[in-house]
Amino acid sequence: MDAITPGLLAPEILEREDVKRALAEHDFSAAFSLIKKWGGLSQNRIAAACQLTPGKVSTIINGQQQVTSFDVICRIADGLRIPGRMVGLADRPWERQSGAPDPPTPPAARTSDDGPWEPVATVGLAADLTRSDLVMDRRSATRALAGTALSGANLLDHLEGWLKPAPPHPAHRRGRIGQREVRELETTARAFRAWDHRFGGGLRRKAVVGQLNEVAGHLEEHQAPDIERGLFQVMAYLSGTAATMAWDSGLQKQAQNYYMLALRAAHAAGDVAFGANVLAGMARQMLYRDHPQDALELVHLAQKRAKQAAGPRVRAMLHTREAWAYAAMGRAAAFRRATGEAIEVLAEAEADEEPYWISYFDEAELAGVTGGRLLDMARADPQQHAESAAENIRSALAGRGSEAGRSHALDLIGLAESHFLMGDVASAVDHTHRAVDAASRTRSSRVRTQLGQLYPYTVGRSASRTVWEARARIREVLSS
Repeated sequence: MDAITPGLLAPEILEREDVKRALAEHDFSAAFSLIKKWGGLSQNRIAAACQLTPGKVSTIINGQQQVTSFDVICRIADGLRIPGRMVGLADRPWERQSGAPDPPTPPAARTSDDGPWEPVATVGLAADLTRSDLVMDRRSATRALAGTALSGANLLDHLEGWLKPAPPHPAHRRGRIGQREVRELETTARAFRAWDHRFGGGLRRKAVVGQLNEVAGHLEEHQAPDIERGLFQVMAYLSGTAATMAWDSGLQKQAQNYYMLALRAAHAAGDVAFGANVLAGMARQMLYRDHPQDALELVHLAQKRAKQAAGPRVRAMLHTREAWAYAAMGRAAAFRRATGEAIEVLAEAEADEEPYWISYFDEAELAGVTGGRLLDMARADPQQHAESAAENIRSALAGRGSEAGRSHALDLIGLAESHFLMGDVASAVDHTHRAVDAASRTRSSRVRTQLGQLYPYTVGRSASRTVWEARARIREVLSS
């Protein structure tokens, strides 16, 4: 898309009433035909600009296929330099650019797959990564969106060090901080995690990174062994939150860097249970990127070391990640087995017996995760799985309520899609409206991505006013 110049379409083409009407109605069959006729663009050039195949453009022009994906609409707008307002979107990033030259790119930080699994290397990594992140400006962040997270052997081979115990912390004289300061830092980390769990998005990401940079600074000064372990644990908590915030903002490579830092910090702290939790987060990232085999490897890596160290909630959560990977592979029997193991293990959990960061994983969370995976399988076989997906998602909604924020919004989106798959359009529309209300209260790009998956279900039913209204509301939130 960077190769496409802003002047691809002459201004007078976009001022034509027939072009404006076709774009406003998302009639891309007419829009592409008019652009070919009046703009002098070939099908191949339209395809290249919009990151589509020439065959896809041909089927759109011939009326054999409608454009229903929000992502494709964005690519058409950006590729042909069509102002966002003309297709029901907010101003596109290129519309807001001033034309000023890009500022110098900050020096690249070392990524967390460099260096040995030693505490001193982890401190250096944290310092580099946070300093680089804190000086990242808006344009650098936009470029970071294109960063690709590692996968396969490039990722997994670097994590083998997790299986070996960390070397003992060297004896240093007492540093400038004590246990009280460590507890205060942990309280801050806990508050940031709660914020992210409820609201999502990257609104406070830089604040988390700043706090993480401060912890790295304390560790650079050297502390007594018990203080060092406590600081590494806080570093792990903050890095895990920074990872999920980066991921929720679409910064995939940055998220993976923080996940790796969190895993190394947990390793240095001797916190095996939280390290297993970090690996589960990395597995989830792989699942969203359609790498289920990598996700399964990550879960098995977590289970291998955390077998004795993790409590029931952590082990049950790992089983759900395992089930998720099986569902993505289409292995329904293995999915049911792993889900059954999660239910069985979770039944052993007792209140307040495990760390605060896993307290969210209860029967409602298990139901929500299970419902989401059944929904994944229902897209291929709605008759077999859609009703079960809806039943589990309803249990999740009843168990955690609207205060769950991001999870509540994702549940409602999933329930709406389940009803569309079952053919219950009235209920689907009702849940879509509730989902839009919930989505508008979060800053999570994940929520907006999921909401975008509802959009195609509302296309082609224009005879129904209620469906048209739901479609308009989805478009309004996705365009904001």
